Amino acid sequence: MNSSDPNRVAPIHKSGFVAVIGKPNVGKSTLVNAFVGAPVSIVTPKPQTTRRVIRGILTRPDAQIVFVDTPGIHTPQHKLGKVMVEAASSVLGEVDVVVFMVDGSRMPDDEDKRIGAMLKEKARAPILLALNKMDNLKPDDVQAVTEAYWAIVKHDDWMRISATRKTNTDKLFEQILARLPEGPELYPTDLVTDQTIQAVASELIREQVLLATRQEIPHSVAVAIDEWNDRRADLTHIGATIYVERESQKGIVIGAGGAMLKKIGQAARAQIEDWVGHKVYLELWVKVWERWRNRDGSLRQLGLG
Repeated sequence: MNSSDPNRVAPIHKSGFVAVIGKPNVGKSTLVNAFVGAPVSIVTPKPQTTRRVIRGILTRPDAQIVFVDTPGIHTPQHKLGKVMVEAASSVLGEVDVVVFMVDGSRMPDDEDKRIGAMLKEKARAPILLALNKMDNLKPDDVQAVTEAYWAIVKHDDWMRISATRKTNTDKLFEQILARLPEGPELYPTDLVTDQTIQAVASELIREQVLLATRQEIPHSVAVAIDEWNDRRADLTHIGATIYVERESQKGIVIGAGGAMLKKIGQAARAQIEDWVGHKVYLELWVKVWERWRNRDGSLRQLGLG
C-alpha cells in the first residue's frame, strides 16, 4: 500500500507536557533524565538541587513528550524557597499528565500529604502515582506503605519504580503515553531541553559545587555566566562567578591553595564539553553576595525570580 492510498490510516502521533511533582530528593530529576536519555537536570544527593522548572524533551516517531522537572515542594525558609515552590505548583494547570513522585521506601510524611492536598486543589490532568526507591522497600512494608500513599491522593494509576535502576520506568512511561492527547511535535526534533546552553553550563558548574562541598555550602550557592565567547569553531571561552553568602563559604569553595575550585572547574569543564561538543576554557571566580536568597533583585538577576 503506497502513501497515496486513500484507505491508508495515518499513524497516531501524541504530544504533551508531563509534570513531575514531589518533595525534595525523591528522584524527580533522575526520572526525567532517564526518560529523555540526556542529563537535562543536574542530580546530586543534596535536597533542593533543582531550583527552576526545567523541560526535557523526548522525541520519538509516535510522540513528543515534554517532561517538566520541578523544584521539590517544601516549607520555604527564604524567598528562594518560596519562588521554587511557586514555580512547581504553577505548572499544574498547564500540563496533560501529572506524575506525583514519592519516596516509596517509607511511609508518607506531612510534606507528602500537603502535596496531595495541593494536587487535589490545583491539578486538572490525570495523576499517576510513582512510588520510587522500590529497591529500598522492605517486603514486609510493601502493602502498608503502598496503601498509605494511595490514601493521600486520588490517582488514575500508579507504579512502584526505581528511577536509578530504571526498574518499571518503562511501565510508568506507557501509563504516561496512554494519557497524552494526539497532537503534533511542539519543539524541533533535535532539542532535548528548552534551556539555553549558557543556562545548562551554569547548572553543570553548580552541580560540581554541590558534589564537592558539604556543610552549609549547597543551599547558599548560585552560579552566573558572565562571559561566553566562541573563539573558534572548536573552542569556547566561558567566564562564570560562583556566589556564596559568607566569607567562610568562599574559603571552602576555593579551598587550600585553590585546590577545591580547581577540582570543581575541571569536572564542570568536562561536563560542559560533552554538551557543546568541543573544547572549553573555563574561568571561575568566587564572590560573596550576602543574603542573595532573600533578595528579590538578586533572584531576578540570577534568573530565579
